Amino acid sequence: MSEDAEAPRNDFLRKRVREDLDSGRVQTVVTRFPPEPNGYLHVGHSQNIALNFDLAAEFGGRCHLRFDDTNPLAESPEFVAAQQEDIRWLGYDWGEHLYFASNYFERLYETACHLVRNGAAYVCDLSSEEIEARRGTLTQPGEPSPYRTRSAEENLDLFQRMRAGEFPPGSRVLRARIDMASPVLPMRDPILYRVLDAPHHRTGADWPIYPLYDFAHSLSDAFEGITHSICTLEFIDRRPLYEWVLEQAEIAEPRPQQIEVAPLLVTGTVMSKRLLRRLIQDGLVAGWDDPRLPTLRGMRRRGYPPEALCRFARTSGVSRTIGFSQQSRLEHEVRAELNERAPRALGVLRPLRVVIDNYPEDHEEDLVAVNNPQDEAAGTRNVPFSRELWIERDDFMRDPPKKFHRMAPGREVRLRFAYLVTCTDVVLDDDGEVAEVHCTYDPETRGGDAPDGRKVRGTLHWVSARHAVAAEARLYAPLFQSDDPLAAGDDFLDDLNPDSLEVVDPVWVEPGLEGLPAGTQLQLERLGYFTVDPDSQPGRPVLDRTVTLRDTWSKIAARSGGNPPQG
Repeated sequence: MSEDAEAPRNDFLRKRVREDLDSGRVQTVVTRFPPEPNGYLHVGHSQNIALNFDLAAEFGGRCHLRFDDTNPLAESPEFVAAQQEDIRWLGYDWGEHLYFASNYFERLYETACHLVRNGAAYVCDLSSEEIEARRGTLTQPGEPSPYRTRSAEENLDLFQRMRAGEFPPGSRVLRARIDMASPVLPMRDPILYRVLDAPHHRTGADWPIYPLYDFAHSLSDAFEGITHSICTLEFIDRRPLYEWVLEQAEIAEPRPQQIEVAPLLVTGTVMSKRLLRRLIQDGLVAGWDDPRLPTLRGMRRRGYPPEALCRFARTSGVSRTIGFSQQSRLEHEVRAELNERAPRALGVLRPLRVVIDNYPEDHEEDLVAVNNPQDEAAGTRNVPFSRELWIERDDFMRDPPKKFHRMAPGREVRLRFAYLVTCTDVVLDDDGEVAEVHCTYDPETRGGDAPDGRKVRGTLHWVSARHAVAAEARLYAPLFQSDDPLAAGDDFLDDLNPDSLEVVDPVWVEPGLEGLPAGTQLQLERLGYFTVDPDSQPGRPVLDRTVTLRDTWSKIAARSGGNPPQG
C-alpha cells in the first residue's frame, strides 16, 4: 500500500468499526473488494479498493479480493487477470485471500435448498417480463405469482431438476417468498436462481443454474467471515434483502453488515460499464485503455501515477451524500506526484525554426541540463546545441503586447540552459506567416546567465534542429463537454467533446527521448507531463500528455478561444 502523510480519518464508517471493536461484536475486521469480472476497473473502483484495503490495515484486519462471478454471459478470465493487475498497480495485495463466488456454488445451492425446504423460496414458471409486470410500483403492491403456493416438496423437486439441467433457459427461476406488498421493491419475491445455458470461465458446463448477485453476495460474505461489507448507495434498498438472506440461511452472529457509502464520481466523465462499453463498441474511443477513459487501464496508459489516484480516492472522503469530485483535483494530485519524480526534457510541440547567424555553422556543443530541480539525486544530462534550433511558435510575436516576455524583434531572451539571444530578422512565407526567425547570441552567456548581471525576463525551451528526434504527441481534453454528461437526460453521446484528442505530428524532442520504454514518465519543460505510449516505434516515440503544468491554462484557453500560453 502506498504511504502518504495524511491526517487520521474519522468518518462515520471508521466510527462504526471502532464501535464494533469496542463492544466486542467484532474481534477482527475483515473487509472485501468484490468486483464482477465483466469489464475493466475504473477510477470509481479505486475508492472502494482503497477504502476496503486501508480500513482493514488501519484496524489490524485483512481484506479479501473476491470475484462475484455469477453471470457467465458477461465474464471472462481476461477481466479476472486485468482486475488483479490493476489492483496490484494501485499498490494493494490480498495475499492468500483470493476468492471467487464460484468457489461456493455447491454451498450456495445447498443453502437455496434449505430455503426451499423451509418455505422461504419457490420455483416460479413466469417469464422475466411477466415477473417484472407483476412487481407493482412504489404506491401499488405487486401481484403474487400463481406458482407462489406450491408446496415445499414440489418446489424442492423442481429446483433439483433445474440443477440437473432438465429445463431450458428462461423457463423457470427460483424466487424468494417474502412480501409482494413490501414498500421496498427488491423485497417483492426477488429472483435467487435462474437457468442459463452458458459455460462458466471456472466451472465449465458443471452448472445449468446460477445464483443472482444479491443471493450469492450476502452468503459469500458470510462464508468468508466478512465483518463490514462496504458498497455504494445504490445498494441501500437492497440491504433488507441482504439481511433477509442471512437470516433465512440461519447464519450465526456476528453476521456481516452491509454499509453504504457515496460513490466516487468525477466531473466530465461517465462510470457505468454499460456506457463505457458503448463508447468502445461505437468506435468513439480506441478501447478500454484509451487515455481519455476513466478506466484504470486508460489512466495507467496516460501516465497517472497510482499514488496520485489513491490519494485522490482517500481525500475524496467517506460520505452518504452523493456529489462530484472535480477532475481538476485529480489532476492536481497527478501534478504533485510527477513534479517530484518525473525527469525533465526539452521538446517543441508547434515548431518555429530559429537560426543563430553568428554561431559557427558546423559547430555543435553539449550543454548541461538539470534532470529534476526537485530531486538533487536526479543529476544532470547533456543536451546538444547547434546553429539552427526549434522553438515553440507561440513563443514568438512580431508585434507583441506590453506584457509579452518572450521572443520578438529586437528583444533579448534566454534559451534554457544555453545562451541569451536577440531576434534580428524575420522571414515570412508566401502567406505572410512567420517561417523563420534569425538571431544573434552572446557567447559570454553560456548556461543562460549574463556576466554583467543584466536581467532577461523571458526563458524559452528549444531543441537543436540537427539532433532533434521526430515524435508524435497526443494531447487530451475531457471526453465530455459538461461536468455531468447524464444530467440533461438526453443521449450522453450528444455531450461528447469533439476536441478531446489532438494529435500533433511531428513534434521535435531532444535525442535522449529516443528509445525510451513504454510507460516512461517525463516533463517536457513548459509543456506538461508526458508518458511514452505503447504505440511508439523504434526511433519514433509517441507521447501522451498526462496533464498540463498548470490547471489554470485550460481556463485561460477557454476564455481566449485559443491555445494555452506556453510561458
